[in-house]
Parts: sequence; structure tokens; C-alpha cells
Amino acid sequence: MSPRSASVNEELRRRSRERLLQAAVELVSERGYEATTLGDIADRAGSARGLVSYYFPGKRRLVQSAVHRLMHRTLEEALEREPRTEDGRERMARAIDAILGLARDRPVLMRQHMAGLLQAEGFVQCPEQRRLAELLRDTVARHGSCDVDTDYPVLRSLLMGSVYAMVLPNVGMPLRPVRAELFTRYRLGWDQGVPPDAAAPGGTCETDLSRFFSTGLPARDSGDSAAVEDQPPYLK
Repeated sequence: MSPRSASVNEELRRRSRERLLQAAVELVSERGYEATTLGDIADRAGSARGLVSYYFPGKRRLVQSAVHRLMHRTLEEALEREPRTEDGRERMARAIDAILGLARDRPVLMRQHMAGLLQAEGFVQCPEQRRLAELLRDTVARHGSCDVDTDYPVLRSLLMGSVYAMVLPNVGMPLRPVRAELFTRYRLGWDQGVPPDAAAPGGTCETDLSRFFSTGLPARDSGDSAAVEDQPPYLK
């Protein structure tokens, strides 16, 4: 077999990381954080266990990155769905509904995520978190903010508080009053975004999350990936 090019090995590393992120989201959704081990995640991803520690310094960091990926891709999908719009109020409504929808549909996952944010390390500064921040900042700007640096943290805090209120065990608030409070705060119409009773993309809890994680390879590489896929990058 001829030596692999740097670009092919980079693509294999990217795919391995994506598979770990997807496996983390799936398993924590199914079992909860404490019942999910790094070995479980590696096994679900079909990867060598050494890959987990190579890409992520620990389980908390991996899970936060995975949830941030799910959040930013869910938000991105909501903002760009048809009919596409540049209207700032509609985009704000879609953003709020996307995040509240995750709290409604995936309470175990989002509860574990919120608990992780209260740990000493707080927010994980990873590509997934940065992309989520970029989308929310853009939403604030399009909504008409004159001071995005001030208004973005306010929106982020309001969304975090709303998610926490919805996923709190035994006394979690239903979506409608939480949504009403946020929509009033941002002067949005109830029929904007995805009203709770509307049937729209993303309105139900889907079990297949593969569209949020790019695990495929270009066709030219698909036939010989196994030889390096199950080895940590430093051994390839």
C-alpha cells in the first residue's frame, strides 16, 4: 500500500473526532453522564480508546464539545431552513426556539450539560463553542443591537437560564411560559419562529443525529481507511 498523503491522514483524524462527538451525544442522551465512560464512547464510535485522550483531555471536555456541536448545528439549521429570511426578529425567534427545543426534547443531555458548566472549568473554549457564539452574536446583530458585545452575553445568559429552568428535575418549567417570557423580552410575535403547537423541522426529538456530525470520507478514500482509522494519530 502506498504511503498516505498528509491530507488523507488529516481527513481520517477529522472523521475520528466527529465520530467521538456523535457517540458522546448519543450515549449521554441514553444513559446520562455518570453512566457513560470514555471506553463506552470509543466503542460506540468504533475507535481506539487512545483516540479519546488524544483529542480531548477528559470526559467533561468531550461531552461539552459534543453538546456545543449539537447546539450550534441545531441553531444553524433553524436559522437557514426554508423559507430563508434576513428578518432580524424572525431569526431571533428561530434561535430561541432552537435552543428551547433542545431542552424540551433532550432534557437528560441538556441537564448534564448545564451541570458541567457549573464545574471549575466552566465553558469549554473549543471550535464548537466558538461557532455557537458566532451564530448567537450574528443573531443579536441582525435583531438590531447597537452594542453586540453587551447584548450577546445577555442573550446567552437568558437562554442558559431558560434551559436550566426547563430541565430542573421534578420542577422543570414547561416550554410555553419560558418562551413567552423570552418573546416578550425581544418583542417577538408568538407566531414567529416555531410555535410550540406547530409542526416544523426540528420539532420532534429525532434519534438519528448523523446529519450534525460529518463522519463521511471522500469517495477516493473510502476503500482503505481501516488500516489507520483505529490508531491514534501519533502512531500513523
